[in-house]
Amino acid sequence: MALSANLHLRQSQTLVMTPQLMQSIQLLQMNHLELVQFIAQEVEKNPLLDFAPEDGDNGSESPRGEEALAAQETTAGDGAGAPESDWYENAKGSALEESLDSNFDSAFVDEGVSARADAPELLGQWKSMPGAGTDPGEGYDLDDFVAGQVTLRDHLSQQIPFAFPDAADRMIAFALTDQLDEAGYLRADLQEVAERFGGAPKRLEHVIGILQTLDPPGIFARSLSECLAIQLKQRDRFDPAMATLIDNLELLAKRDFASLKKLCGVDEEDLIDMLSEIRGLNPKPASGFETNLSEAVVPDIVVRPASDGGWAVELNPDVLPRVLVNQSYYTRVTKGRDTNNADQAFLAECLQNASWLTRSLDQRARTILKVASEIVRQQDAFLRHGVDHLRPLNLRTVADAIKMHESTVSRVTSNKYMLTPRGLFELKYFFTVSIASAEGGDSHSAEAVRNRIRTLITQESPEAILSDDDIVSALKDGGIDLARRTVAKYREAMNIPSSVQRRREKRAMAKVSTG
Repeated sequence: MALSANLHLRQSQTLVMTPQLMQSIQLLQMNHLELVQFIAQEVEKNPLLDFAPEDGDNGSESPRGEEALAAQETTAGDGAGAPESDWYENAKGSALEESLDSNFDSAFVDEGVSARADAPELLGQWKSMPGAGTDPGEGYDLDDFVAGQVTLRDHLSQQIPFAFPDAADRMIAFALTDQLDEAGYLRADLQEVAERFGGAPKRLEHVIGILQTLDPPGIFARSLSECLAIQLKQRDRFDPAMATLIDNLELLAKRDFASLKKLCGVDEEDLIDMLSEIRGLNPKPASGFETNLSEAVVPDIVVRPASDGGWAVELNPDVLPRVLVNQSYYTRVTKGRDTNNADQAFLAECLQNASWLTRSLDQRARTILKVASEIVRQQDAFLRHGVDHLRPLNLRTVADAIKMHESTVSRVTSNKYMLTPRGLFELKYFFTVSIASAEGGDSHSAEAVRNRIRTLITQESPEAILSDDDIVSALKDGGIDLARRTVAKYREAMNIPSSVQRRREKRAMAKVSTG
């Protein structure tokens, strides 16, 4: 067969992931903090982007100066007149217009309206006033006077010089301080430390013994039993019976009170007193010096009861992106005589990127609102009656209802939170697996079943502890068909001990309350 060159014409459709499309996908799965950081980076490198003035600002402190006040386009809410953009207009449309087009004779918001002296808006104005409590012309910020957090090392460093008059011992003490873990336990290789400082192991043990007398109690312990023993010694409660109890913590974890009474040589009443003493100790001495600050969760969606008996689903205006595209500045610069072709191309690219970003942010907000509205519609019974009425729900159900892809719904529900009358929940909380009904009726969600198991165990009495088989029977009477091993798996996931351990503990607690 002879080889020859042929020309064929073929049509095909392919999906091309443009950088703008990838950016839109990334924006969709960002949480509030990540979105704020991303927008700040874009504003910094794009001269046509600006942060929108906050409500009540006079605009004089905008990052771009006067040009920012002449901006013509906002990020979320472009499509004026479109029904889907009503959420944005209601949230901030009027406030934005007032801040962009108004006289600024008064520097205060709501002048003449009575307000508390400690109201956040008045506090913010007072903090920003020059010379408030300081020298004239200097800004004053109350945050400058917030007490700094003392670390565990700082706290111990203040005590070590008084506990060790010898300089060599102080050096060893500071070295051991650096070997503490987050709970305050000493995890160092003592042999290595002794060799490094050229000291004898006895001297190292002497230093550790002094360190264990410092505050907080239990610090520098090398195990849980030693930590508890240190605290009991400082309370003068470390007698032989208590020492035996500390040496057999594994029996205490199993609630094997009968064996503990034999080993400690005490009766039931004394053992109960000893257990109460143990509960008052701190197994993590360094817990009060945590360096990781808790992060406040800001809800992305707010759900409120509506006047018609339904639910009003709104985007939280505090997390809406507030940026402007400065069209007038672009027009002014591009019409300048000194603008060359390279500058024109750069500005055109900046305008294209800024416009795409605003549209992506607007689409992100619309998508989040659509998904949240469908979740609220599906979980109406949960919002009205509680977790027992949480319906089983998956991503495909929501995606089919709002005509979107399942992966889009998954990105929307990642790291997004909804504030409801029942509390603050992550959107993924509302998606639970389905458990069949024992009577062939509606299925139950796994979270509702776990709550039912937790309620049954909480309500049991010391004389009638429910086994896993009893829980299966009780669930079946309530229309929930669940296997015994599944009940055991749910119970262990909730850190609930077995029926044998619960019986021992609840009987002991009952005797404490009656005694």
